[in-house]
Amino acid sequence: MDPYNKHQVSLRGASTKEISREALLEKVSQERELRNYARRATASAIFIQSVWRRYSVTKKVAVQLQEEWVALVNCQASLLTGSWISSVVLRPFLFFVTRLSTQHKKIQTRDIDCMQKCFKILLDSINSSDSRKNFCSLATGTLQERRTWNYQAKKLISLCSFILAHCDKSHAGSQCIAGLTILALRFLVVLTDLKGWKSLSNEMLRDADTAMKNLLWFMGSCNSHLYMSIRRYIDKLDITYSSQINSTVETDERFLITASAVTLALRPFHITNFDVSSIGQLDMCCAAEQYCLCLLTIPWFIQRLPAFLIPALKHQSILSPCFQIFLIRRDKMLSEMLKMDQLDRHDYQKAIPPIGWALTNIICLATGSENGFVDTLDHPSYVQVVITLAENLLAWVDNVGWVKEKKDLQGNVGTSAAGIDAVLHDNESLNITYMEFFRPVCQQWHLMKLLEIAKTGATSCAAANDKKYLGKLELLDIAYFYSYMLRIFSVFNPMVGSLPVLNLLSFTPGYLLNLWGELENSIFPENGHIAEDNCLRTSKSSVNKKDGILDKRQKQTSKDGANKLVNALHKFTGKSQAGPNYTDAVDGQVDEESSDVWTIESLRYVPQGISKDLSCLLHLFCAAYSHLLLVLDDIEFYEKQVPFTLEQQRRIAAMLNTLVYNGLNHDTGHQNRPLMDSAIRCLHMMYERDCRHQFCPPVLWLSPAKRSRPPIAVAARTHEVLSANMRSDESLTFSSLGSVVTTTPHVFPFEERVEMFREFISMDKVSRKMAGDVAGPGSRSIEIVVRRGHIVEDGFRQLNSLGSRLKSSIHVSFVSECGLPEAGLDYGGLSKEFLTDISKSAFAPEYGLFSQTSTSDRLLIPNAAARYLENGIQMFEFLGRVVGKALYEGILLDYAFSHVFVQKLLGRYSFLDELSTLDPELYRNLMYVKHYDGDVKELCLDFTVTEESFGKRHVIELKPGGGDTSVTNENKMQYVHAMADYKLNRQIFPFSNAFYRGLTDLISPSWLKLFNASEFNQLLSGGRHDIDVDDLRKNTRYTGGYSEGSRTIKLFWEVVEGFEPKERCMLLKFVTSCSRAPLLGFKHLQPSFTIHKVACDSSLWAVIGGQDVERLPSASTCYNTLKLPTYKRSSTLKAKLIYAISSNAGFELS
Repeated sequence: MDPYNKHQVSLRGASTKEISREALLEKVSQERELRNYARRATASAIFIQSVWRRYSVTKKVAVQLQEEWVALVNCQASLLTGSWISSVVLRPFLFFVTRLSTQHKKIQTRDIDCMQKCFKILLDSINSSDSRKNFCSLATGTLQERRTWNYQAKKLISLCSFILAHCDKSHAGSQCIAGLTILALRFLVVLTDLKGWKSLSNEMLRDADTAMKNLLWFMGSCNSHLYMSIRRYIDKLDITYSSQINSTVETDERFLITASAVTLALRPFHITNFDVSSIGQLDMCCAAEQYCLCLLTIPWFIQRLPAFLIPALKHQSILSPCFQIFLIRRDKMLSEMLKMDQLDRHDYQKAIPPIGWALTNIICLATGSENGFVDTLDHPSYVQVVITLAENLLAWVDNVGWVKEKKDLQGNVGTSAAGIDAVLHDNESLNITYMEFFRPVCQQWHLMKLLEIAKTGATSCAAANDKKYLGKLELLDIAYFYSYMLRIFSVFNPMVGSLPVLNLLSFTPGYLLNLWGELENSIFPENGHIAEDNCLRTSKSSVNKKDGILDKRQKQTSKDGANKLVNALHKFTGKSQAGPNYTDAVDGQVDEESSDVWTIESLRYVPQGISKDLSCLLHLFCAAYSHLLLVLDDIEFYEKQVPFTLEQQRRIAAMLNTLVYNGLNHDTGHQNRPLMDSAIRCLHMMYERDCRHQFCPPVLWLSPAKRSRPPIAVAARTHEVLSANMRSDESLTFSSLGSVVTTTPHVFPFEERVEMFREFISMDKVSRKMAGDVAGPGSRSIEIVVRRGHIVEDGFRQLNSLGSRLKSSIHVSFVSECGLPEAGLDYGGLSKEFLTDISKSAFAPEYGLFSQTSTSDRLLIPNAAARYLENGIQMFEFLGRVVGKALYEGILLDYAFSHVFVQKLLGRYSFLDELSTLDPELYRNLMYVKHYDGDVKELCLDFTVTEESFGKRHVIELKPGGGDTSVTNENKMQYVHAMADYKLNRQIFPFSNAFYRGLTDLISPSWLKLFNASEFNQLLSGGRHDIDVDDLRKNTRYTGGYSEGSRTIKLFWEVVEGFEPKERCMLLKFVTSCSRAPLLGFKHLQPSFTIHKVACDSSLWAVIGGQDVERLPSASTCYNTLKLPTYKRSSTLKAKLIYAISSNAGFELS
């Protein structure tokens, strides 16, 4: 038998086609499913018919009962008794109202009259002094009567809540519904007030009180839907921002409804001995929970209500239970608020969630209108509630805030650009209005009152028996409070950001000191103290340590340090006292061992390794102190030493340095971003102040990176990767190291940063070579012809338009003043001479582009009159390229720019105290105005400044209408900072901006930011004011017949070693045109220092007679070559060399 027929089964004989077993089973299964489906369909049809029949019958019965009820009430209105109302009036009424209106979520027009009649009957009954006629007397009757009354009263409460929720003046028939709502709420107010029960006797009071508490418990529960109905009603009310308008007593229906609704919302709070710690009373806490969830989350809740109702909401009996319940059930309530955010969201709730509205409503309720808190406020609970809400509001912003919604909105193809702008504009307007409610927390009385309570040790009454919530208000709580306020203002306040909070924290007396005291106790060891020792006087000195901790010599050291820095300030401001002579950070060998003391071990693993409390304190302190440093002048910082002593300032700097360095080296995470941002900002301001006027030892800034600094090449390449914004998968590998180099380059010694800078340039040259810009010697070079007498003009005309192509080599051909081409080929020396000569001419004050500061170091600053010169701005851009070319090629220029000007090139803003480095006299005058005790009007100042250029006087207004605005005691701070801002920023901005454009054509801005202002000048003009003779000798090249063993060469080095430092610098300038040595040593001098032999044969009789060579040494600065005759005596060599280097000449000496 074949395999197919083997599995066939005959069912109806051989004459019929056979079917397989599998097909049979499948057919049977399908038929079974069809029968089951038919059975279920029949059952469903029967169920639907029964439901519809039940609904139809119920509706008919309800309508019939309603008709009979109306007739009964109209006929037997005079037979009213409590029992009759309960059995004859309320029983059918509740049935047909529930079936006809409540279940349909809509008030039927035919039911309004019935409801009004019922509520009138009930009101008349309750107002009756006859116990037989009073409906409420049933609450004290038999057990069955009490049960019936309790059930019917709860049903009536639910019905009144339903009516209130549907009271909307915008709907048709709203006038009838408003009248019904007034009647319903009036009945409910009387029903829930024992004083309204006229028929009560003294014997009934106990039973009536029990019945009332049971009724109020139901009102406060979510089953009554009372608070949700009140929320829906209030949310439809108009918003009134003016308290004067809102205080007008209204007499219309809406006013009566609002007053009754608020009264009912507060009614459950009036239970005697409301105590959340009592088990028997715990169920009553549902009212406080519903109040918080449904009412305090209403947008503009306070602004929607009549003004006379607000004091009732601010009463202690309302706020305290709400605070207590919220702190106990915070997790549940916050979860419910998030659910509310997802249901029935208005446009304003998309920008501000219910948690945010709860926060502002609580702040408005807790603060009075007379610049103070409401009486008997539970301050510790208030602070804890605000902290919890603020924290969750910020979490909402991070998770589902505007950023995501904005992206979704912009990603919606169907949304027009105008529509997007309109939505974003509306959100911005909403945020501005929303932030108005935070105004009380930015008032000084708010912070001062909290600090006073924290100092006195007042405890919270919240959850007195719950140790979790028992405690006094502490400084840490206030820190959390304002830390979250800072972030909220930054997110929601688009106009001014967190400025109001920062002003409050920075200028509240004593607050920063208290914060630092808490931090000092947490961060530093109990007996550990970073003391100032000899390391403060020189960068080479060491610190004394004992068992790893410095000895405490706080009082004497602090006093000595203060005196020295006061003297430094006097010297700085032009007074006679002398100050400490700190060695420049790059001059000496930094004692790396002494830097250990400045590394804060407790911050080694920040920010993950520190507690949330410490992180909060650090964030608040850094944000507030960085803001204060903006306006803290040097007299206050160094002389008066407010708010901190200089020793404390050093400890703060060490703390910030360690915090930022370790934070950048670890994955900080999004949650620590505010802390790191504020810490970096504060660190930069401290470091820049120290760069301008030193108060910290140099080793302090290097300390955290001492043990973990990477190789220079690795750091440079990492920095380039991060700065170039490469693909995320490539940059993440180096993000921590790159962030350190980019954000805190000062933790690397200056010499290492110079090596990084040279490494950047080497990498750039390699990349240009790979791109074909540099193919070989002489290729792609720039040929220029320059007249000796017009070097600046010719250079500007031929090179200014090249931009970044100026990185290529320059071949210069000079034309003498006689008009003849000078002989010689440029192998790099002539281009160096060209850059040196053009900078010498253009930077000279006589040229008109730059002037010199009035300080002793005579630094270069753009001349304000240069704006009136032809091509003045373009000339600054060209000089920026000249300086960039010198930096790119490693050519030293013997010039230094003003600290203020360099700050602009580094992309940094200059503040008031930097004026002392630019114009000390103006700075002293402004400080005189700032600290003037009398009436500033006597000084006859206005908001203008006068400039003189080319014999003409120009009056410039510091602000619009400045000529008509006198300086007074009220605006003198504004005048001081406006004047400083003009001199430091606005006046030189067009010049510095043009110079910056030219400079960055050749030098990347990220490379420049490795240095501060003084370091930039050293990068441009070289290192210390002396040279290392051994290093120079080691890197000197000899030509023309000289060698290291030549007699004249030996005499030369003996003479140079005997020179004074000033004379050695003059020799270097004579040969190289720059008096300073290369920062990384003479091996980096291009071209190399060379001594060329000049043969001068003397007669035999001259030598016997003691005569020596009369010829003077000469120099070729373009090739860094000293042309030295073959002197025989050291005395002759010294005399001739000193004469030559003092004559300020070169070629012509030959």
